[in-house]
Amino acid sequence: MQKLTRTVTLTVALTLVSGCSYFGVYKRDLAQGNLVTSAMAEQLQPGMTRQQVVNLMGSPMLEAPFDARQWDYVYRLDKAYGGVEQRRLTLTFQGNRLADIERHGDFSRPPSVADERGIGPTDSTNAQKGNLLNARPDDE
Repeated sequence: MQKLTRTVTLTVALTLVSGCSYFGVYKRDLAQGNLVTSAMAEQLQPGMTRQQVVNLMGSPMLEAPFDARQWDYVYRLDKAYGGVEQRRLTLTFQGNRLADIERHGDFSRPPSVADERGIGPTDSTNAQKGNLLNARPDDE
């Protein structure tokens, strides 16, 4: 009986410590597409050339294969422990000039790509010397 108790205890301990944990796995937010902010969308004006649009917005995510007049800028954020945030900006050209701008999604607030802390350590006392991610010009 004592040997059975040890075996069961060891099995439960190994299961909790291993990747088959009851508590779940780590997930992260997955951002895809063109990051389109409301400030970028507000700068677009009918009459702009295609090159001016590319200089402002970058290359489009999608160009309609059968109609070269339409460009789509799509941004999708699949939150690890939440829903999906998606926004789409469709630009229509007549010739070389921007004719129409359509917005789909919530452009009222910036997309949440990172949390308030940002990426990496926030406390300068914990920053390690020689780490390129934490390097500052005055650290030399």
